[in-house]
Amino acid sequence: MSTRVVKLEELRSHCQKCSLIKLCLPMGLEEGDFNKLDSIIQRRRGVEKGEFLYRIGEPFSSVYAIRTGSLKTFTTNQDGQEQIISFHLPGELIGMEAISGEIHTCSAQALESTSVCEIPFERLETLSTQIPGLQHHLFALMSEEMQHDHCHLSILAKSSVESRLANFLLEISGRFKDRGFSATEFNLSMSRNDIANALGMAVETISRLFTQFQEQGLLHVERKSIKILKFESLQRMSSNCTPDSQVSSESSSQSSSK
Repeated sequence: MSTRVVKLEELRSHCQKCSLIKLCLPMGLEEGDFNKLDSIIQRRRGVEKGEFLYRIGEPFSSVYAIRTGSLKTFTTNQDGQEQIISFHLPGELIGMEAISGEIHTCSAQALESTSVCEIPFERLETLSTQIPGLQHHLFALMSEEMQHDHCHLSILAKSSVESRLANFLLEISGRFKDRGFSATEFNLSMSRNDIANALGMAVETISRLFTQFQEQGLLHVERKSIKILKFESLQRMSSNCTPDSQVSSESSSQSSSK
């Protein structure tokens, strides 16, 4: 089996040259500020599929910006069973849940070959006091994470299994759209087992729902490849528990009526 050699010049690209800068860093910074941010990145590292970026209980030292690939974060119970917290895509920062206790309260595992930027938190914290826009951006990211968690818990507690899957597909769709990719055609890097775990269902239920959605003409499914055929129908099935999702739904409805 051949191994791809990563060239050093591929790992030395500056933050301002990264296509994901609008997602993981605040806008409106001066060029010098970008250079300061780039200078504190300790290293850019690859994480192979199944490898852990960090494990629950490990000491906290860095946050990570995902450049390519995807990861899942999860906790484990006394029997060693996983409970998935979230899935993470390019442009997102992870590891911030450990800031308060300085110990990771969950594990992060790559769902596919993934590349991340490792940013030592002490240096990031110091720099954020010098760059007000950066500090505000970090607070906003933590707020968004809390809102997402509240929304997810509300959906699990109150929504039907059909609504949960519709919400999941629309959320992934929106996140791909934010990254400049298609909102209606994408691959799911997570397994059916992982999706079922995250949505609080049996894997048999997830498989049945994907088949049902395809038979209803909502989706075309081929293994991990998803094509949304009736976006508005999925929106009607979903439980919009955040202002952003409501605005997205209203905008889509308005555009479709023109």
